[in-house]
Amino acid sequence: MLMQREIKTNIKTKKRIYLSSPHMSEEGYEKQYINEAFETNWIAPLGENVNEFENELAAKVGARAAAALSSGTAAIHMALKAAGVSEGDIVFCPTLTFSATANPIIYQNAIPVFIDSDYETWNMSPDALEEAFRKYPKVKAVLVVHLYGLSADMDRIVEICRKHDVQLIEDAAESLGTTYKGKYTGTIGDYGIYSFNGNKIITTSGGGMLVSNNDERIAKVKFWATQARDKARHYQHSELGYNYRMSNVVAGIGRGQLKVLDQRVEKKRYIFDFYKRELGFIDEIDFMPINDWNEPNCWLSCITLTGKVRPLDVIIRLEEENIESRPIWKPMHMQPFFEGYDYIGSNVSEKIFENGVCLPSDTKMTDDDLYRVVNIIKGLWK
Repeated sequence: MLMQREIKTNIKTKKRIYLSSPHMSEEGYEKQYINEAFETNWIAPLGENVNEFENELAAKVGARAAAALSSGTAAIHMALKAAGVSEGDIVFCPTLTFSATANPIIYQNAIPVFIDSDYETWNMSPDALEEAFRKYPKVKAVLVVHLYGLSADMDRIVEICRKHDVQLIEDAAESLGTTYKGKYTGTIGDYGIYSFNGNKIITTSGGGMLVSNNDERIAKVKFWATQARDKARHYQHSELGYNYRMSNVVAGIGRGQLKVLDQRVEKKRYIFDFYKRELGFIDEIDFMPINDWNEPNCWLSCITLTGKVRPLDVIIRLEEENIESRPIWKPMHMQPFFEGYDYIGSNVSEKIFENGVCLPSDTKMTDDDLYRVVNIIKGLWK
């Protein structure tokens, strides 16, 4: 018991290094917008911060319209609804992702079919997608993810979706600031979503955004997301509504964060390059793929392992030093809730999950912090 207490005490005295935590601007931009909301008493949902956050983010990524919502999950839900997904419809979804990608398909009483990844992108395999269309020719939507800030192979995926006349939704929750051949992820398909959860590259503490070049559908999403209240003097509702709109205070945080997005992307890439330089000589470590056509935001720096050192060894060793890391997402077709749904692929996603680790990628990390992480990891091979 004494030894256990000593270990716990040692952990607490060591500086905590987070996987990816909120990072407010040094200039205090967020506080300025929040103070404006308080001074004008626009505390409740909607107000200037919401409107301007939508306009500013749409302008940043090059989308015509945006709807600020309560979460990235809500944004995916509204994108599916805007795309006409309803009960019994089939939606293709990557298996290697967080459950928030797949859950809204169930909200619409639709049927997810999970698609495998490829090693070249870690994202939806175009080959597996084509195979899925051969098995399921009648599909309502394809939901693609840009995992860990890595862009999917969008040219091929867009071509396949156009050939089958199917709408394409981009889950860019982890990839705000990532470009594919010069175009921001989230703006290549019919709809794109971003998340501002506390661990994302910029945060509003919680919130999301849906973007599209279809102004009419974004206007309809704003209607649905505000309880679908009809334009009438009394409270009248002709459609099912949702309480999904972003708070004006939260949107103020987002406006301030957006000003430092480029800085955050630069630091995330610096962290990835640091790890690759310091750990790349170890033959049993491979890094997540960076393609010539992809300028990733490197939201999380991820590795895969071969040999005797396993992902759990890395995670536990870092944990002992008060450093946070994480396994790669467990594929959806392996999850108890989703295991009854079909899966198309050759188990690439399973291998990435079984061998993968997300290293600490917090933008507040110093070089000393980074050296501390890499030295601990190197020690596992001594």
